[in-house]
Amino acid sequence: MTESRGEAPRAVVGGTEPSMAGRGTESPVFIERLMEEVCDGENLLTAYRRVQGNKGSPAMDGMTVTDLGEHLKEHWPRIREQLLSGIYQPQPVRRVEIPKPGGGVRKLGIPTVVDRFIQQAVMQVLQRQWDGTFSEHRYGFRPRRSAHQAVVQAQEYIAQGYRWVVDIDLEKFFDRVNHDVLMSRVARRVKDKRVLKLIRAFLNAGVMENGLVSPTDEGRRGLGSGWLQGAGPPDYRTRGVIGGRGETSERPGRIVECRLSN
Repeated sequence: MTESRGEAPRAVVGGTEPSMAGRGTESPVFIERLMEEVCDGENLLTAYRRVQGNKGSPAMDGMTVTDLGEHLKEHWPRIREQLLSGIYQPQPVRRVEIPKPGGGVRKLGIPTVVDRFIQQAVMQVLQRQWDGTFSEHRYGFRPRRSAHQAVVQAQEYIAQGYRWVVDIDLEKFFDRVNHDVLMSRVARRVKDKRVLKLIRAFLNAGVMENGLVSPTDEGRRGLGSGWLQGAGPPDYRTRGVIGGRGETSERPGRIVECRLSN
């Protein structure tokens, strides 16, 4: 059987637990077996295609997205067993600096391709469970939502007579968000200790810079890892977690909300 471009290898799809997508989110079994849903074949196939489509630079191990399929054919059974056993250990991220338009640099962490694949698989599961709990006024990094929709909504507010716009940005939020606070909020929704341990492991994976691996010291107070910064949309790790649902005030003459991001 020839593996077509963009398709996950059979080693990834095969040997996984049956799909749990149809089970209710309130089921204790569903909650406690969240890692099985992460390792579900259909979920992995979607994650594989997304990582392939996103491309991206190699990390500290030098593996490219084109190498991922062959690597998973050989190593996925071992990786899957580590995930299900709660002992998977992510690799340190590669530190890169991206110039900001207004000056200065933004520090990003690039995870290995394998870690990106796993992160994507976890994100998809959390996304399915959490997206319906987010404010309808939030447009950033959500399925079937875009910045263009946020602009259209803002234009509608202007047509309704609103004149003031408050633009707020939290400086270095993803660098400084407290890990313990973040994980305590995630634990309110995720009961599978393996998934919690995996997320914490990504946060504490460390950083490779100038050929040296160092712990994410700022991450003990904040972040600095690729889990939030370099692994795709960040909202499903923070949105609706740090500050709850983000209720809005929509009474006449008060405030309406239209958020592009966090």
